[in-house]
Amino acid sequence: MTRDTEDKILRKLEELEAQEGRLPAPLELYRRILAAQAEAKASLAASPIKSGPLSAEAIAPMESGLIAGVPLLSFEKQAVDWAAVQRLLRKVSAIVVEYLEDAAKEAAGLESLAADLPALEKAAQAWYECSPLSSFAEAKGVSEELLSFVLQTTLHPFLASNSEALIGLIDQEAWRRGYCPICGGVPDFAFLTKDLGTRWLLCSRCDAEWLFQRLQCPYCGNQDQNTLAYFTDDSELYRLYVCEACRRYIKAIDLRRTGEEILLPLERILTAEMDDQAQEEGYEPAPPCLPHNP
Repeated sequence: MTRDTEDKILRKLEELEAQEGRLPAPLELYRRILAAQAEAKASLAASPIKSGPLSAEAIAPMESGLIAGVPLLSFEKQAVDWAAVQRLLRKVSAIVVEYLEDAAKEAAGLESLAADLPALEKAAQAWYECSPLSSFAEAKGVSEELLSFVLQTTLHPFLASNSEALIGLIDQEAWRRGYCPICGGVPDFAFLTKDLGTRWLLCSRCDAEWLFQRLQCPYCGNQDQNTLAYFTDDSELYRLYVCEACRRYIKAIDLRRTGEEILLPLERILTAEMDDQAQEEGYEPAPPCLPHNP
């Protein structure tokens, strides 16, 4: 997500608040977290690709791996300022615990994690590689669900910054896999382009966008048209793609149906009712990870 997109989303939320009087709790939480993320991202080096883990010399051998289906950045190759991660983790934790019933207990555990850099780095790597978080959660006295959410929220600006620097290296026609070509994350949203209606996926953790097939499940690879379908609203603006093989779904927006600028990261939150409807019908959202097989 670029700084321009962040600013537009924050302005859009201000407009919604002015219209409605107040934002629903999920949108207010999202706004506060996004503002903290934007502040952290603004403090990063202007172009992390120029030196360190994302230098041109380091990137060159990664590009050959793309041909074999290997995402560009493993955890070790991500350019991350861990001091900045600690600061953002504290801010995110302070925001999130306001929305929890047992806030004091959770807050103490998250502060303990923020202060323990070795444990934080190991927990972040486990989250990134989809290893169990149970031992980290138990050690800090927080739930696994909360720990995963806070880690993803805290690491997002750093992963997104690296993604923005590297997305131009991706041959979109050649990639077409169900996981992110930059970080290997799973998609949690999709969109159909205004021109040809081609389907693109949006990474759940670094916001990278990549081209994908219209008739294929990104999660299990199913291409059987008899077990793939989509449902749409009356305006045909939104679509809910479902797969009967794995019983998962992904939300999408058809940009051909709107003349307004669409802010894709915000659409994840604005379409929460679609998640409820899909799950009521027995479909599941994106899995935490997908195998990175060629």
